[in-house]
Amino acid sequence: MIVCIAEKPSVARDIADVLGAKTKKDGYIEGNGYQVTWTFGHLCTLKEPHEYTPSWKAWSLSSLPMIPPRFGIKLISDPGIEKQFRIIEGLMQNADEIINCGDAGQEGELIQRWVMQKAGAHCPVKRLWISSLTEEAIREGFSKLKDQKEFQPLYEAGLSRAIGDWVLGMNATRLYTL
Repeated sequence: MIVCIAEKPSVARDIADVLGAKTKKDGYIEGNGYQVTWTFGHLCTLKEPHEYTPSWKAWSLSSLPMIPPRFGIKLISDPGIEKQFRIIEGLMQNADEIINCGDAGQEGELIQRWVMQKAGAHCPVKRLWISSLTEEAIREGFSKLKDQKEFQPLYEAGLSRAIGDWVLGMNATRLYTL
């Protein structure tokens, strides 16, 4: 089965229509050899300071700057997000191939990569890169799928931005609040 993961339900519906996936299930649409699912934007985020080092839970100038040796991601704590993630995770565990249908851009790449990492996806991943949701654009995009590895620099740029935001935001907030 090929699992397509879009960034929002409306995009997933458009893609499913074009692919001939018509059977609506809980959290995805299935048919014609595809399971088309979706995120709601970010399902994952970088961990909180205390999740790296317990002493960072207390706000103290002596703990600044907080820079973990390695950044990690976690699922955003929300019942709807957790439910949809479990659905995505189950689909990805049984997938023969995944098609990243995230928005064409740095943030879209980051959102989907984090979900795939958190879900432990290990099958081949292709990337759908489209800027329009017309039937013609979707069909053309699927005829020109690329290997996800080609988008590694884009993912790394998004990851760098997220880490930079975390380092600046977490440290500056505490510095100026204390």
